[in-house]
Amino acid sequence: MAAQADLDRLWPLKDVAAIVGVGETDYAADYRTARGEATATGSGGGDSYVLAARAFRRALDDAGLEKGDIDGLCVGGPLAHERIAELLGLNPRWSSGGDAPRSVIDAVQAIQAGLCTTVACVYGNAQRSANVQYGGPQAMGGGGILSYVYYAPWGLTSQGALYALMFKRHQLVYGTTEEQLAAIPVALRKHATLNPNAIMRERPMTTEDYLNARYIVEPLRLFDYCLVNDGGVALIVQRADLARERRHEPVLVSGFGWSELSVDATQLRPRIKDFYFPAHHDVVAQVYPMAGVTQDDIDVYATYDSFSVHLLFTLEGFGFCGEGESGAFIQDGRIEVGGELPCNTSGGMLSESYMQSWNQQVELVRQLRGGLGDRQVEGAEVAQYAHDVAGKCMSLIYTKGG
Repeated sequence: MAAQADLDRLWPLKDVAAIVGVGETDYAADYRTARGEATATGSGGGDSYVLAARAFRRALDDAGLEKGDIDGLCVGGPLAHERIAELLGLNPRWSSGGDAPRSVIDAVQAIQAGLCTTVACVYGNAQRSANVQYGGPQAMGGGGILSYVYYAPWGLTSQGALYALMFKRHQLVYGTTEEQLAAIPVALRKHATLNPNAIMRERPMTTEDYLNARYIVEPLRLFDYCLVNDGGVALIVQRADLARERRHEPVLVSGFGWSELSVDATQLRPRIKDFYFPAHHDVVAQVYPMAGVTQDDIDVYATYDSFSVHLLFTLEGFGFCGEGESGAFIQDGRIEVGGELPCNTSGGMLSESYMQSWNQQVELVRQLRGGLGDRQVEGAEVAQYAHDVAGKCMSLIYTKGG
């Protein structure tokens, strides 16, 4: 149970703001841009700024707003703040930067503080066409060591090595099997086939397809790894009273929480030993009481899934099942649309698009609006996003506005 001090701090921020506009680029077209051939023209691909601007225009149109209505700006990805503001034609009164959950949280706080009323959260990344690598000696340009993934004394050269170690320990401690893990890539590929904007939508995947794929870092296989693609995403966050005037029913930001695991990060202990659980539990004590819901109220769930195993860890850490029980929990269609807890219903980073958590926010907003056809979660009213990467654990709960 959250301490009263936490609730006193968070309650004034509940339902202060809503997501009123979402926009994203055409991921499948963006993906067809060849590696090393970034271009600023055409319907597919482009540099990071072009992609961000395209998503921003679509989010404005989705909300029924003009760029002059925007007085706050959050910037994500490899974008330079001043340059993207210039290209978008914005002189914001307030600004910030970071990944998607942080941008939404920052926007809500700024709106509550009266610093602005309408925030554009904008992201663009031409990572595929720019041939960005996330593993090996040239990872992230080859210039730096990130303690949580590339720590030289342990010989790790990619995020995949870390998550392979985490899953191997989960196997040894709890008996989780590779056959059980297959349910995640299979479910997310199924969701992608229902999403016209997903990259991997040509055909479903079977458990046999998954198990026949090659190992990248054993015990993780090819389909446990996310895509690497170009794209852009934008979210418009607006003060709740103004949000009622927009084109769509507003989606309220009803709860959030944040906790970090940085001590001993270079020893990898918080990840490999505890699967992020201490930070998960800290976030649980914030996000559900703030939103006034429990795990049983969540209709649609999304998590960071640069690797399939993220979903195992967050399902356990956020209390949807017991520790060590996620392998069994995700079987028999439970995490598919139509199941008990539909997860990453757009296809996620594994099969829709790797937008470093931004695309998950768009999907949750659209699920609560309704009208997604075969991938629509019937009666969805409460949605949750869970984030555990780089030692930062965050969560957002969205609810249908009135």
